[in-house]
Amino acid sequence: MPLPQQHRYRVLFTVLAILAGLLVSLWLGGRYAEQRAWDERSVEARGQLQLYAQSIRTLVERFSSVPEVLALDSDIRSLLRAPHDRQLRLALNQRLERLNAAAGSTVLYLLDAHGETLVASNWRDWSSFVGNNYAFRPYFQNALRDDGARYFAVGVTTGIPGYFLSHVVRDDKGELLGVLVVKLELEELQREWVGQPGVLLVADSYQVVILSNKPIWRFRALQPLDEQARAELVEVRRYAEQALQPLAHQVHRHIDDDADWARVDGPDGNRDYLWQRLPMPEEGWTLHLLSEPIGLADSMRSYRLAAAGVWMTFAFLLLFLFQRRKNQRLQAGIRERLEREVALRTAELREAQDGLVHAAKMAALGQMSAALAHEINQPLTALQMQLGSLRLLLDSGRPEAVRDGLQRIDGLLQRMAALTGHLKTFARKTPAGLSERLCLGDVLEQALQLLAPRMRSEQVELRTQIDDEAEVLGDAIRIEQVILNLLHNALDAMAESEKRILLVRIACEDDGCLLSVEDSGGGIAEETLGRVFEPFFTTKPVGQGLGLGLAVSYGIVRDLGGTLEAHNGELGAVFTLRLPAAP
Repeated sequence: MPLPQQHRYRVLFTVLAILAGLLVSLWLGGRYAEQRAWDERSVEARGQLQLYAQSIRTLVERFSSVPEVLALDSDIRSLLRAPHDRQLRLALNQRLERLNAAAGSTVLYLLDAHGETLVASNWRDWSSFVGNNYAFRPYFQNALRDDGARYFAVGVTTGIPGYFLSHVVRDDKGELLGVLVVKLELEELQREWVGQPGVLLVADSYQVVILSNKPIWRFRALQPLDEQARAELVEVRRYAEQALQPLAHQVHRHIDDDADWARVDGPDGNRDYLWQRLPMPEEGWTLHLLSEPIGLADSMRSYRLAAAGVWMTFAFLLLFLFQRRKNQRLQAGIRERLEREVALRTAELREAQDGLVHAAKMAALGQMSAALAHEINQPLTALQMQLGSLRLLLDSGRPEAVRDGLQRIDGLLQRMAALTGHLKTFARKTPAGLSERLCLGDVLEQALQLLAPRMRSEQVELRTQIDDEAEVLGDAIRIEQVILNLLHNALDAMAESEKRILLVRIACEDDGCLLSVEDSGGGIAEETLGRVFEPFFTTKPVGQGLGLGLAVSYGIVRDLGGTLEAHNGELGAVFTLRLPAAP
């Protein structure tokens, strides 16, 4: 059978939504894997940069105090006062040579106040600094201004890059005499970095790479240099004749303040790198570490598969919940229809039950009709006799005796009115569900009043044990009908007995009230004891009952929240009615 068009559209929309969610989950899984890989690599790169920075600081700090200490030497001050003393020059050249070898620095040299080199540790070499003027170098100018300076540049004489540490030399009066400089060539440190993962770049304040673990990356500008900056660099010959090629790069995504994901067009080709930065404010440098993602593709594939699995699980869970809710709505609709059907059938059954209850009442009244007619006939006969006596008394002129006779007639009329009034109340067809607070003893008294004529005619001995505090909630007429059925059955059971004893007990027990009716009729056979409450089951002879009295009574008691039980006692059958006590 073909699916309806609306249902086909719903299925198509569901499939498209699942596919769209799958694509989104794949994309998000890849982005998350990528971000996670960059974050992890960023932490590693930051640790590497800190180690590189620490190695640079250790090297620099080891020599930072050398020029400051030598500036206090008396021979150096003496030479600056007498620069033409050849013997002192030779001694200081030899001394600086020894100190430089012992310290492990590259060159130690002394400049006068005009920037001319007087003595140097490399005085024997072809590249000796002696006689050269370095007044244009920033490390000389800054030392004059700030007493000390740090500066990186390519050597003018040797062409070898170096890091220059300088400090002024003053006399005891504080007058400027010259500048003492120590040059450190960082080539050895740079060689130690070769082979380390990633690309390490050490950039100066102009963002020009001055050191790298890959020498081919050196002297590349990380950002464009304006004309003023180029003029300054040419003036101080900072990078000698280096071309300063730009290092082109494009940032794909900004990760944090010190990290980017960028595509770099470097000497190794156009590649994607995690670009991590670490400033070194003391030297005015910035360390850069470019790391390629290792295993990123495998990680992205794994995370995408995991995200797709999670999405499909979630999607099928949603479909399951949607279908479950749909089924629940269908079941709720079916249950609602069933409940309406049950309510309708229950109302019909209750109406039928009420009819059965009323029919049982009428049957009970029919059984009591002969005794009740006799009970009413006695007052009528007495009333006729009293009326005849009153005529004679009136004729004889005895008004006091007439008054007494009228009082006796009034008592007879009240007795007849009470009996007929209770018969009308009992015979009324009342609906189930009425509830009022009742004294169980009063209800029993009403039932016994209806059966009193029969009990007298059959010479039944009534024994009662009644707890006046036994009170229940219920319908008085229906409870009376139950009690009347039990009493009727007891009287019927004793019809053939020589000794007729009826025991009725009312007592309170726990949270309930008990009424038991026991007769001396010999009891009920054990094989039929369990069926006495079944409809149309009776132990009476044919024509003397339909077997509905106990069944109706059982239904009434159950509706009132109580129980009705039967068993055999010492004298005969015992029926026990248990109802919840009124609060």
